Amino acid sequence: MHPDQQRDFTEFVTARSDSLIRLAYVLTNDQHAAEDLLQTALAKTAGHWRRIRDNPEAYVRRVMYHEQVGRWRSPRWGRERVVQAPPDRATGDRTGEVDTRLTLDQALRALPARKRAVLVLRYYEDLPESEVAKIMRCSVGTVRSQTHQAVARLRELVGENVTLEA
Repeated sequence: MHPDQQRDFTEFVTARSDSLIRLAYVLTNDQHAAEDLLQTALAKTAGHWRRIRDNPEAYVRRVMYHEQVGRWRSPRWGRERVVQAPPDRATGDRTGEVDTRLTLDQALRALPARKRAVLVLRYYEDLPESEVAKIMRCSVGTVRSQTHQAVARLRELVGENVTLEA
């Protein structure tokens, strides 16, 4: 890589890594897996930096989506899962916002990976259904049904306490 390109790449990673690691965590639901996912995506991005330097963040995000979908489809993925024990009831901060976040976080963890990914892409990333369908390599109808089922399941899991906007 040319020194100017290397400098641009380093500046991009420094500026955007916080946002990208949050996305990776939402996709993987595990800090270590998120770090691995982001590292893999950045390594692939570095190899194509000259071609994508005008819009690198979109490229990195797309690589992360495809890598994660590939991991879900892998036969090994279903056999090994890292699961943390659920935390004890929070006794510290009892504000409604924190309770809502904890409740939604726990409910999201309970969703199957593909349904969680559909929600992340549709609502966290604010992508249209057609783009989600391309990323996940399925039909728009599948995206709609997966979204509907995931939101319905979230509502079941969180009960009447939390209002979900879909």
